[in-house]
Amino acid sequence: MDVVLVEPKIPQNTGSIARTCAATQVPLHLIEPLGFEISEKNVRRAGLDYWPYVPLHQHDSFQTYLERNHPRKVWLLTKHAKRAYYTADFQPNDALVFGAETTGLGKEFLSKYPEDQWLLIPMPCEHVRSLNLSNSVSIVLYEALRQSGLI
Repeated sequence: MDVVLVEPKIPQNTGSIARTCAATQVPLHLIEPLGFEISEKNVRRAGLDYWPYVPLHQHDSFQTYLERNHPRKVWLLTKHAKRAYYTADFQPNDALVFGAETTGLGKEFLSKYPEDQWLLIPMPCEHVRSLNLSNSVSIVLYEALRQSGLI
């Protein structure tokens, strides 16, 4: 299982996600350009002293990530999806892909994959546009690990 962040912008979110990846021993892949330096104090502070336990990888593009890691299936988390994340059939070698906090993955990125690989986290309140990226990663990652028998 991989967590992939495409062009993340907010250092505290990435640090918090790194902490979740350390706890679950799930690799965290960051796709450039990043909206911060990975060495920034805010990133390090959010990840606390868990950074040595984070399987962290940086890639210059999503294509580079795919060529190096060969995920079984790419799951794209987006508000444009019609399918809830818990209906996916997650397997151990899958990639959970999340976009930037401000823009998401974007229609051009999404269009490269069939819509049955697009997933959303249902939110009954129509006034809330999105959840915090770190919370979204945690919700989907733990369900994927549960389904895959990895926890």
